[in-house]
Amino acid sequence: MNTPLQQAILKVDSAAIRAYAELTNDFNPIHLDRVFAASTPMGGVIAHGTMSICLLWQALFRSFGANAFEALELDIRFVKPVREGETLTAGGQPNPEDASFYDVWVRGDDGSDRVAGTVRLAAIQVESN
Repeated sequence: MNTPLQQAILKVDSAAIRAYAELTNDFNPIHLDRVFAASTPMGGVIAHGTMSICLLWQALFRSFGANAFEALELDIRFVKPVREGETLTAGGQPNPEDASFYDVWVRGDDGSDRVAGTVRLAAIQVESN
C-alpha cells in the first residue's frame, strides 16, 4: 500500500454533537451547554474527542476494508480540541521511512491537526473497494 488514505469528512455542528452524545451516552456539558462551556478553560463547546477517532476509523475502513481492523495498531494523540462549527477531514499517507506505517491525522478547517499519530497495518488481506 503506497497510496494516501481515502479521506472522510464531517461537519461538526450542534446536531452532530448531540447525536454523538446520545450514541455514546456522554452528556458532559462541555459538549452540549454553551453557557457552561464558555465558562471553562475551553472557552466554548467542544466536540467529543472520540468523534474525531470515529472519523479516522471511517477513512481507514474506506481505504482498507473491514479486514484491516483485525490487525491494526493505532497510536494517536489529541492535539487541539474540535470546535462546534468546524469541518473535520480525516486522512493519512504512507510513512516514508516504514511502509508498514501510515501517518494519520484529523484536521480542522484551518488545516491544523486536531488528532495526529500513526497506524500500523500488519500483514493482512486488504479488501479491494
